[in-house]
Amino acid sequence: MSEGVSLMLLGMGTVFVFLSVLVFAVTLMSKLIMAWSKTVAVSEQNSIPKNHVAAVVAAIDLYEKDH
Repeated sequence: MSEGVSLMLLGMGTVFVFLSVLVFAVTLMSKLIMAWSKTVAVSEQNSIPKNHVAAVVAAIDLYEKDH
């Protein structure tokens, strides 16, 4: 009987440790990806000329007026 209880506790402890490590790893990856995507988004915004943005906005306005 005591062997079964110790085996159960060992198994539950192993699962708990694995899930804790998994939550930590996913949280860390999420923070790293969010930090990386903000730097990419900022650098991409600066590379688009303002006259191109104005042309796209004007084209969308014309399309919405026709449809």
